[in-house]
Amino acid sequence: MAVSKRCIEMGMDLYLLNRGSHNLPAGSKHIQADINDHKQVATTLDEHQWDVVVNWIAFTEEEIERDFRLFQDKTKQYIFISSASAYQKPPENFIITESTPLINPYWKYSQDKIACEQRLMKAFDENSFPVTIVRPSHTYDTVIPVVYGGWQEYTIVDRIKKGQKIIIHGDGTSLWTLTHSEDFAKGFCGLMGNSKAIGEDFHITSDEVFNWNQIYLMVAQAAGREPNIVHIASDFIIKVVPEHRGRLLGDKSESAVFDNSKIKSFVPDYVATIPFKEGIKRTLTWFEEDPSRQLIRESTVEMMDRVIERYENIGFS
Repeated sequence: MAVSKRCIEMGMDLYLLNRGSHNLPAGSKHIQADINDHKQVATTLDEHQWDVVVNWIAFTEEEIERDFRLFQDKTKQYIFISSASAYQKPPENFIITESTPLINPYWKYSQDKIACEQRLMKAFDENSFPVTIVRPSHTYDTVIPVVYGGWQEYTIVDRIKKGQKIIIHGDGTSLWTLTHSEDFAKGFCGLMGNSKAIGEDFHITSDEVFNWNQIYLMVAQAAGREPNIVHIASDFIIKVVPEHRGRLLGDKSESAVFDNSKIKSFVPDYVATIPFKEGIKRTLTWFEEDPSRQLIRESTVEMMDRVIERYENIGFS
């Protein structure tokens, strides 16, 4: 949404393609179609030519093949939203640049994104398909950017306010980067229509770096409470909840510090200006403006309680 709003503010002629018309930003134009219905979307888009096409929800090579068929010779730039989780895990150097290898043996989501990137770069090399690759890292606005009980849930804040125990993976000292979506939009919109960005890859993040202890403390401070933290090794969490192997070993258990020199060289005025301490206050204010947003997911509560109980039962409390 932040990118759409910034595009409109910059005077771009913005079209949004989706199946419904819910929550479209004022000033945008709507194209109603199902991107997975190739015949329908091909017919709907047939008369259009684009300066820039952005796909936010492509996750597999099959979807990339579909987009290649739809937009080859119909756009001057195709921006693929990949993921910073595609970078090497564990990293040889905790400072990540765009030349950091793309290797993630733990998470299929990341592996699929890598395969998408490889297919697009092949299309660029062989067919001059005008791709630009963007790898967001942990970007937030109306979501709570923690590992458990956050994102679209309010569970983590509810537990903090009640004094209940919350989980921080490891000892909480690995480093992490959080970026407000309004800051991300500055860099992203600077790449749109930028012919120099064709055939290039970028991450766009804040230059702030915190450890997870600091992140959870700032979330708790924004909620007006002190957190009741239990540190639990990622390996232990995965033994109890094996389906979380990807999101931990393939992402958040490793330090992630980004060198933003490349995006700044292509978008010279890019700078992230919203500190997390301020951004998370905005986020919690948004949740608290409407009680219907304050989702407490019982499955998350049960999982957190189960992991903590198993951990404490073996004598680590």
